[in-house]
Amino acid sequence: MQSAGLEKASHRRIAGVLGVLGALLALMLAGAGPASAHATLDSTDPRQNSVVATAPQAVTLTFSESVSLSSDSVRVLDPAGKAVDTGDPAHADGKGNTARVGLKGGLANGTYTVAWRAVSDDSHPVGGAFTFSIGAPSDTSVSATALQGAKADSLVAALYGTGRTVAYAAFALLAGVAAFVLICWPTGTTRRPVQRLLMTGWTALLVSTVAVLMLRGPYERGSGVGQAFDLSLVRATLDERIGTALAARLLLLAAGGVFLSLLVGQLGQPPRPLPAKPHVEGGGGSEGSGVGEDAEAAELRELEQRAAERPQREARLGLGVAGLVLAVALAATWVGADHASVGIQVWLALPFGILHLIAMALWLGGLAALLVALREGAGAEVVDRFSRIAFGSVAVLVATGIYQSWRGLGSWGALTGTEYGRLLLVKTGCVVVMLGVAWISRSWLARLRSAPAEAAEVEQAEVPEPVGVAAHSADPVRQAQLDRQRAARESAGRERGLTPTRAGLRRSVLVEALVAVAVLVVTTMLTNSPPGRVASEVTSGSAAPATDGAAAAAPQTEPGRTVELKLPYDTKGRTPNAKGTATVTLNPARTGPNEVKLALDGADGQPVDVPEVQLAFTLPDRDLGPLPVALTPEGTGRWSGTAQLPLAGTWVVSVQVRSSDIDQTTPTQQFKIG
Repeated sequence: MQSAGLEKASHRRIAGVLGVLGALLALMLAGAGPASAHATLDSTDPRQNSVVATAPQAVTLTFSESVSLSSDSVRVLDPAGKAVDTGDPAHADGKGNTARVGLKGGLANGTYTVAWRAVSDDSHPVGGAFTFSIGAPSDTSVSATALQGAKADSLVAALYGTGRTVAYAAFALLAGVAAFVLICWPTGTTRRPVQRLLMTGWTALLVSTVAVLMLRGPYERGSGVGQAFDLSLVRATLDERIGTALAARLLLLAAGGVFLSLLVGQLGQPPRPLPAKPHVEGGGGSEGSGVGEDAEAAELRELEQRAAERPQREARLGLGVAGLVLAVALAATWVGADHASVGIQVWLALPFGILHLIAMALWLGGLAALLVALREGAGAEVVDRFSRIAFGSVAVLVATGIYQSWRGLGSWGALTGTEYGRLLLVKTGCVVVMLGVAWISRSWLARLRSAPAEAAEVEQAEVPEPVGVAAHSADPVRQAQLDRQRAARESAGRERGLTPTRAGLRRSVLVEALVAVAVLVVTTMLTNSPPGRVASEVTSGSAAPATDGAAAAAPQTEPGRTVELKLPYDTKGRTPNAKGTATVTLNPARTGPNEVKLALDGADGQPVDVPEVQLAFTLPDRDLGPLPVALTPEGTGRWSGTAQLPLAGTWVVSVQVRSSDIDQTTPTQQFKIG
């Protein structure tokens, strides 16, 4: 009765700890995706929306960080949609954070659109567009096809994303299974299912890495899948940071193949047999001396046991150190070319990113190994060891994830108002489900411990070799015996050790592993989603007011009609200008130049002034924008400017309002042109 009470108390403590972990993990996963480290366009020459008296000789873009360029990274289109740039953009004066492309001579007056696409230092493609005018603004009809060319081909994007997902899963499988057999189940390396898991992880990581390397060029340039075999694109990719990381991963996988052969070869060897215990005849001597001799014999036997196990312990230690070095190096090939490599506190973000990946591999890859171990009759001690490792892995995931949240997430409101945030919520839900299933697994483990006969590891069954006889024996009894031997050999190890308790534990671990696959898929989708509230809304094609979170209806405009958009805002500050309404008026609300007026009114309806306000327009369906508007003050809380809206469609207007040094918000709203 007392043991049952202690077990219930233990379950309550476990449930409480898992509840706290679930809450912390929700905080972690709210920002565990990419940090806002993508390159942003800082300035342009000519300036965005400016009017220059004479045609410039080149267009120059300056970014917040270094970018990689391709032959069509910067394109300049005249009002009729014709390309007027000379092609082959390059870095201006050798500066990595710039892009410059020359212009053809004899350009006529009018409005020109600059479409650009580059690869930021964190290996993610970024793009946008802006306009400038020569002489005076004019109507423009930029080709939608030309703008869509900046997008990644849908098939290439799907294959590229699949390759990255497989790479994550393969790394988790390879590192997690290797750690499982080293720490929890050394004898597991003799089992063929475990060996197949290790080879599957290694092979899948090799194939996916090669695939990502070949698809990277077409993915960046928006070309078709046929360009994946273009060696010039592969060479260009190898010159980038992500290409260097992929090449390093391939070299590390070669070393990983040697490591796997040593792992299976060393741990798969049985320990040296102990010498037979000598048999002492006769009963001479006193009883005390007999006890002393038994003690000395037991001590000698223990020393011999340690000596026999010493080579395997040393082999496990050496393989463990080598495996840890390989795992850290492989994880660095992701972290060193992703968000952690740029932005603030890189010196801390890099090791935290590596820890995050390794903890993920220990947890998720270990689940796959545990499934096999239960099938192969592993004892409760093996499950106990993995349970402790999984708990530590979750703790590391929480700690590193909270840091990533602080480093990268924009605001809690973005969780429900953007596609990026909604993916984070899906991932959070999946992980919470995993923790719930893990709690169920622990209850099955408690049952397994309480049954000594089930808790012990089941040895591999020895099936006798069938005696070679004719295929069809004349002796029915002998033929039946051969059939039984053949059936036993085919099923050997399949159902071994699967008692009802083991089967229940295995089912719960299987569910946990399946949810883990969903987590990996969502994680890959997150890494492909641009960070930032406005950028995410542009990508998803949605825009919601920041105050009530409900999607605003996009007002339909007609050519020659003025449209007025009201965007409530709240910076959460304490100053009188922290809350109010931003009113954007467009006239004549059609394609081409539009006169724009911006008014900020406080909660009392009176004009308010703010330290900084920015106005921009984006067209999500055409990957156009954001197109900022140069605002001219016209009194307290009033500004005016000119917006160039070259295409018809559903536009998104965003107003960034900063009411103090730290309080800021960006309400958005949709509207239609044409």
